[in-house]
Amino acid sequence: MARYIYLYKGPNVEMSPDFGAAWGAWMQKVGSALLDEGAPFGQGTNISDDHKESAASNFTGFTIMEATDLNHAKALMDGHPWLAGSDGTFSFDIFELIAM
Repeated sequence: MARYIYLYKGPNVEMSPDFGAAWGAWMQKVGSALLDEGAPFGQGTNISDDHKESAASNFTGFTIMEATDLNHAKALMDGHPWLAGSDGTFSFDIFELIAM
């Protein structure tokens, strides 16, 4: 099994009771594949190799999951509360974490 990081993109969301329940239901559904439920991101910055700073990307949080491959990693997002809408407000970037 490989580890995957899910980087959340979109506006910060207030954890309402309904959203919290949906989040909990999704975490139960994926079970042991969820290695780290992650956390939302706070204030950030981007620093380049020429030592210039700019605005950080619009990533707003992360989750780490275990999956057999990228297709399995994508399938684990089924039912995630951030994907309940259909207007393109929220998205994920999914990357395999490579052992060093």
